Amino acid sequence: MTGRATVPDPLADVASAIALGRRDRQEDAVLVQFPDGGDGGFAVLADGMGGHDDGDLAAQVIVSQVFAAFSLTGRSDTTPGPPLPDRLRHAVRTANRGLRDHVEAGLGQVGMGGTVILSVVQGDALSWISVGDSGLWLFRDGRLVRLNEVHSLAPQIDLMVQRGEMDADTARRHPQRGCLTSALVGADIQRVDCPAKPFALRPGDIVLMASDGIEVLPEAQLARLLRRHRRAPSQRIAAELMQAVHAAAAEDQDNVSLIVIKPGLAARAPVLPRLSDLCGTALSGLLHRGAAVLTGRSAL
Repeated sequence: MTGRATVPDPLADVASAIALGRRDRQEDAVLVQFPDGGDGGFAVLADGMGGHDDGDLAAQVIVSQVFAAFSLTGRSDTTPGPPLPDRLRHAVRTANRGLRDHVEAGLGQVGMGGTVILSVVQGDALSWISVGDSGLWLFRDGRLVRLNEVHSLAPQIDLMVQRGEMDADTARRHPQRGCLTSALVGADIQRVDCPAKPFALRPGDIVLMASDGIEVLPEAQLARLLRRHRRAPSQRIAAELMQAVHAAAAEDQDNVSLIVIKPGLAARAPVLPRLSDLCGTALSGLLHRGAAVLTGRSAL
């Protein structure tokens, strides 16, 4: 016997939170699907377009359509299913058609739409598709980095800050900052962020998805909160982020929704052989090679 021992991966720790802010209607929607006993799952977040009729309905349509389309294209007992990026794109196209169908059926107003992020965790791999300005961030080694593209005028406004043409506070509060350059509205989608290859996760990583209502908190503050509570359960982290948004007391606070994902990854330590395994020829072989420890899997 080799004495090799394995330790099962811990389950992913996932939590979501949603708040109305100072708006009359909730135009954000979230859905999380991380089955017990699996090595991952997926999460969907949509932000109905503020100022447009039926933004709340649009968010619900997007989330439900994405969930159904993505779930139905998964692998079965007999077929492996299409490549993951194709499944992601199919889910978003289906949601976009769903918006158009609702309008054509008289169930929604022309112009209803929203943003979307669909994130998928499979073991140590993170894949996503996003349209709009809702954010996907990675917290690793004390630093917070945005992973997905921003489909709004915000990058151009931030560039003006870098050029010295505008101060940072004015840029953060600019009235056109949230103007979208791509969204799901039932028509052609102008821009889509869907990397062909997954992003490799590591033990200790925290993935954060959020609507733009969280932008009342600067990224530096988000990073500090995640750094302070990085060892806490995802539910506690989500609650702390929401508390910080509430404490900011912005007069025009938008709806805010967020999803915190702590992937089920753990660093691997060498596994000592059991005494009962160190017998007979196995023990002789170990002594002959001078080996004292039987290794398990290394850290990702």
